Amino acid sequence: MNVHASLLGLHQPGQGWLFRLGAGWKYLLLLALNLPALILQVWPVTLGLLILAIALLASSGIGPLRALRLGWMMWLILGALAAYQLAVLNPRAAVVVPGNLLLAILAARLLTLTTPTPELLDALTAALRPLRFVGLSPSRIALAVALMIRSIPYLLGLFDDARDAARARGAERNVVALLMPMVLGSVAHAERTGEALAARGLGERER
Repeated sequence: MNVHASLLGLHQPGQGWLFRLGAGWKYLLLLALNLPALILQVWPVTLGLLILAIALLASSGIGPLRALRLGWMMWLILGALAAYQLAVLNPRAAVVVPGNLLLAILAARLLTLTTPTPELLDALTAALRPLRFVGLSPSRIALAVALMIRSIPYLLGLFDDARDAARARGAERNVVALLMPMVLGSVAHAERTGEALAARGLGERER
């Protein structure tokens, strides 16, 4: 399988201020960008925060081209969301709904593009320590997040490969030809992940 870029971006070392900022502060920055847009649900706030997110990334050397390199599938989803809202005569939502989704992705990329994954997970584990008092394991939750981050680009890659293979056979409009390789590949990926966790004793229930 070809190498596929992650929706959340791949970390590369840099010299900008975001690269030097602690992971905990970046999580707070993510919330500060997302919460106003989600609570207010007004298009000027959404657009303003989108511009701010792009500007923050650019201030650390991550230009708009890299910041907005989300893959054709995500842009298709965003376009479909906007088109649907316009079709139901709701132009405000045509900006707010896809705009807030794009904002959430860009805010997440503030973390993932500027911070190694182990640091992100260490900060998340530390923040979740109070959950021990209700019987939850912060390390297991952090592990689940890590698996999700690793699986997203792999599953997107499965779709790209299935589409390319179907197109080569002239069956790009055949839904079965597109979905079957994805389903089989996803199941195989889940089985391999489960076997790897079990081999390290991570799949066993904590005592």
